[in-house]
Parts: sequence; structure tokens; C-alpha cells
Amino acid sequence: MPNSNPIDLFKTVLYTFFALVAFAANSVLCRLALEMQVDGPAIDAGSFTSIRLVSGIVTLMVILQLTQSSSNKHSTSKGKRQGSWFAAAMLFIYAAGFSYAYISLETGTGALILFGVVQLTMISVNIYAGNKLHYSEWLGVGLAFIGFVYLMLPGVSAPSLQGLILMTLSGIAWGYYTLAGKGSKNPLADTGYNFLRTLPFVVILIALNFDKVYLTEQGIYLAIASGAITSGLGYTIWYIALRALQTMQAAVLQLLVPVIAAIGGVIFVDELLTSRIVISALLILGGILLVVIGKKVLSANA
Repeated sequence: MPNSNPIDLFKTVLYTFFALVAFAANSVLCRLALEMQVDGPAIDAGSFTSIRLVSGIVTLMVILQLTQSSSNKHSTSKGKRQGSWFAAAMLFIYAAGFSYAYISLETGTGALILFGVVQLTMISVNIYAGNKLHYSEWLGVGLAFIGFVYLMLPGVSAPSLQGLILMTLSGIAWGYYTLAGKGSKNPLADTGYNFLRTLPFVVILIALNFDKVYLTEQGIYLAIASGAITSGLGYTIWYIALRALQTMQAAVLQLLVPVIAAIGGVIFVDELLTSRIVISALLILGGILLVVIGKKVLSANA
């Protein structure tokens, strides 16, 4: 991380931690809502996506209104960037693919596919842009991937082809949404207006999904929590963290999400914390550590 100020470094670590927890919570909330029970799921995927995005819009617009009087000179001035249609499209594709994929994917499998693809997307864009990786970064990426594969393959059921395709599409979209956030000067405004711009896509989804709507009180609450808290606020915090993270750091850090999701599964879904999860977590964390500080430490000792 480029921050040299200890306070700024602490804030970046804190923002990143809370954002990654929010991402993992989205997987848990979505799976809880869409998991097939004896009497069916708590909500259909289209309605979950729509309520999630709309609740995110409402939450962020309220926050923007409350903070406008004290920050209008910086965040609402004419000519200032306030999100983009590209980022909004990526956000919608991510959210829709995410929901429909979790109809047939387990929580851990979905999170692993999603953030594995996110990392691949961001690394590919970084290399395509002509940025060469230090050998310690390659080593860290490789170590993290070993942990990723070790966590994914043993003990996790093979994903359905449809779920795999949908979550892969979702991961690519989230990767590009993350890259779009790198240039954010006002994370709250950009996130809020990105959400607001998804509204036309939501209207189309509601129209296409009208005859498949299935709602329960639990499903609605889970969708609102996902949209207002773990999405709206979580993505704002992530955009703040991105200002102090390099592209490669942001890519590899997101591999923590499947680990956090696995822990969430233990706490909220009574899943077992196996030795495989512990070992893979150590591999992923070790890889992340190499990517984040390896080059700097080696350069300082050279």
C-alpha cells in the first residue's frame, strides 16, 4: 500500500477489512434467501436482485442528501464525476449474475468462483496494460491460487454449468467495476449514482421476471440487508479503500472473501471448519502478504 502515514494506513486496512466482510456477507445473505427449503426459497432471484439494488439506491441517496450540505463544494459541484453508465452496467450484471448463479451454487463454491474470476480479470487487465510483475508478486499470486484451488476442489461439490457460467460473468463484471472505482475521487457519490443508474436495468428485469415473482417476509428482509448494508455501504467503503490500493493488491485481497464466507458458513449455516479450510486460508493469506509487502521488503533489503 502506498500510504506512508500510519493513520492513513490504518484507515485503509480498516476500510478494506469491512469491505471484504461485506462482500462475504452478500454471499451468505443471497444463499440464505435463494436456498431451496421444503416449501421453496424465501424469494426468487429476480426479485432479490431488484430489491437489493433498489434498497441500495434508497440508502445511498439518503446518505448523500444528509451529507450534501457539508460536502457539496467537493462532491456535488458541476463537472465532478458522479459514477458512470459503464460502472452501473457492470454493477447490474454482477448483481443479476450473482443472484441467479446462487440458485444452483453452494455458498463457498459461488464465492470461490466469483473472486477467482475477479482476480483473473484484474490481473489480465493489469498485464495487458503493460505492467510487469515483480517475481515476489508472481510468487504471491501463485501461492494464493494454490490456496484457492485447494479450498475449492476437495470437499466442494462440482458446480452446475449454468451456475458456473453465470458466476463467471458476475466475476468479470465485478472486476471491471472495481477497476472503474480506482479513479474515484468521491466514493460515496460515485457508488450512489452507480446504483441509481441501475434503475432502468432493474425496471427491465422486473418486467421480464413479473410472472416468476415469489416473495416472503424473510426473503425481502435478506434482500434489503444485502442492498442497503453489505452492498450500498460496503461498496462505498471498498471505493474508499481502492484509492490507497494498487490494482494487484486489490485483486489478490479479494481472495480473502471466500475464506471469510467459509467462516460465515460455520457461524450462520452450521458448516464445519475443516483442516482444509484452515490450510487454504493460510496459503491465501501468505500469498496476499507477498503481493502487498513482498516487493517493498525485498527492495528495501536489496
